[in-house]
Amino acid sequence: MPDPASEPRYAVLGQPVAHSLSPRIHQRFADALGVALRYEALDVAPEEFAARLESLHHQGLRGANVTLPLKERAARLCRELSPAARLSSAVNTLVRREDGWFGDNTDGVGLCCDLRDNLGVELAGKRVLLIGAGGAARGVVPALFEEGIAELVVANRTPERAAALAEDLSDCGPIQSCALASLAEIGRFGILLNATSASRHGEDLALPQSLPAPGAVAYDLSYGAAAEPFLAWAARTHATVVASDGLGMLVEQAAEAFQRWHGIRPDTAPVLRELRAG
Repeated sequence: MPDPASEPRYAVLGQPVAHSLSPRIHQRFADALGVALRYEALDVAPEEFAARLESLHHQGLRGANVTLPLKERAARLCRELSPAARLSSAVNTLVRREDGWFGDNTDGVGLCCDLRDNLGVELAGKRVLLIGAGGAARGVVPALFEEGIAELVVANRTPERAAALAEDLSDCGPIQSCALASLAEIGRFGILLNATSASRHGEDLALPQSLPAPGAVAYDLSYGAAAEPFLAWAARTHATVVASDGLGMLVEQAAEAFQRWHGIRPDTAPVLRELRAG
């Protein structure tokens, strides 16, 4: 039996990460494909991230997933960035190369795969509302436009952050920004995406019930209890026909990261079924 300490080392880095399903997901992928790995969840404070990442490299870390609140910091530490990571200035997947870290962002691909392939949602031509302007929000914008959305409105409690995102990612497509308090004036949307961490902190987004167009899709990039307030709001609007948390996105973006590290993309359906079953 192989010594776990000698197996290739990978991790998810963030704060907090004790709740993360990533170790379980990557172990299921590895078991299904016969890939040897050691995958851990490591709590890393933002101010310690650069030094900790360097230390982990010297301890044999070959790759990592990066979650809140480290995605934008990770982008600044990379020697090279993928187009998606460069556009969004946010990294969720690190790959160690000879000359340093390569940073990618698989969040957007994971989101679009879940919406399109698992939930049967058509993205092309839709008017999309993206709530939040942090690393999670930035990471999904390029992929949404690659899927052919017509327009993106970014809303944030701090409107300056939404404006900065819209300006930074303007090459992706038509983006406008606004404050959360101004959303009632912006019209209706076919797809509504919550990329904030408000629910984790017990905050109420206080969204107008007029936002969803008839037959709209409401999707929270978080999963589990953190997604419940937004999905409950969507149910109260009586306009939403598809409502989902981000568990499918988590699995799909993990599969993309796995492919970057091991050269093969695992089948996500069995893992997603297992996680949905509890």
